[in-house]
Amino acid sequence: MAETMDRNLALELVRVTEAAALMAGRWMGRGDKEAVDQAAVDAMRMVLDTIQMNGVVVIGEGQKDEAPMLYVGEEVGCADEPKVDIAVDPVDGTRLLAFGMPNSITVLSVAERGTMYASPDIMYMDKIAVGPDAAGQIDINDSVAANLDRIARAKGKGIGDLTVVILDRPRHETLIQQVREAGARIKMITDGDVAGAVMASMPGTGIDVMLGIGGAPEAVVAACALKCIGGDLQCKLWPRNDEERRIVQERNIDTDRVLGLDDLVSSDNVFFAATGITDGELLRGVHYAGDRATTQSIVMRSKSGTVRTVDATHQLSKLGQYAPFPFD
Repeated sequence: MAETMDRNLALELVRVTEAAALMAGRWMGRGDKEAVDQAAVDAMRMVLDTIQMNGVVVIGEGQKDEAPMLYVGEEVGCADEPKVDIAVDPVDGTRLLAFGMPNSITVLSVAERGTMYASPDIMYMDKIAVGPDAAGQIDINDSVAANLDRIARAKGKGIGDLTVVILDRPRHETLIQQVREAGARIKMITDGDVAGAVMASMPGTGIDVMLGIGGAPEAVVAACALKCIGGDLQCKLWPRNDEERRIVQERNIDTDRVLGLDDLVSSDNVFFAATGITDGELLRGVHYAGDRATTQSIVMRSKSGTVRTVDATHQLSKLGQYAPFPFD
C-alpha cells in the first residue's frame, strides 16, 4: 500500500466510528442495549464497506450464526489492497449508553493481515495497562503493591497520588482490597474495558493504571491503542467457568503465559480510532442540536506515533442523503 494511502486510512477510519456514535447516541438512556448495539453495528458496517481496503474481522460481534453483521471472519472494505485485520467494538460500554452513563465509546482498530491475536474459546483476561511514562515498569506476575510502587516512581508520584481504574465486579474484591492497602485511589467503572485501558495511557484523564479481569477481545483492541500511544499492557488468559477450564486442559492452553503488546498485535503499523458516545474522561459524547450534531474522536497510528483529536460538526440531513437510514 502506498505511503499516502497508508496515512489516509487513519482518517478514513474516523468516519466509521463517527457514524456508529451518531446512530447509537440516539438510544442514550432508553434502556435498550440490543437497539444500542444494532444501531452502531449497522452504521459501522455501512461505512466500512466504503473504505479502500480488504479487511477481515478478527475481533467482532461474535460468530456468523450469532451476529448478523461484523461477525468474526466477515470481509469488509471495497478494494483488494491493503489486506488488513479488523477489530471492532461498536459500543464499548453498551450498558453505559443504554442507561445514560459516562464513558461509552465506539472503537475500531486495523492492523496488517494475520497480526491480531484471537482467543475464540477463552473470553476473559487478567490485565494491567499503563501509559508511556510507566512503560516497562509493570509485571503482571508481581504483587499489586510492587507494581504500583514502580508505576508511581516512574511517574514521579507517590502511590497515594495514583488512581487505578477497575471494573466493578465481585471477582475484583481481593484486588480492590490490595490496591487500598497499597494506598492508591480507585475509580470503579461498571463497563467500558477498552476505554479504561486507553484512559490509563492518555494524559489528562486522571487515570494512571488499569487493573483487573476483563474481556479478551477488548484486550486486543486496547493493545492497538496502547501500541500507538507507546503505553504498556500485559495480560494472562483467565478461564471463567468449568467449560473454559475444560478447554484449557484438553487443548493444553498455557494460562500462565504473559501476553504483551506484540503478542496481542504483532504489526508495527496499527491504526486505532474511537469516538465518544456519552461524555467521559476520555472523549466528549455526541451532542445533538436540531439538524446538527457534534462528535469528538481520537485517531492514532503506531508507525508515526501520531495521536489526533478530531472535533467534528455534522449536518444530519445531508448525511441522511447518503445512508440507508436517517441520522436525524
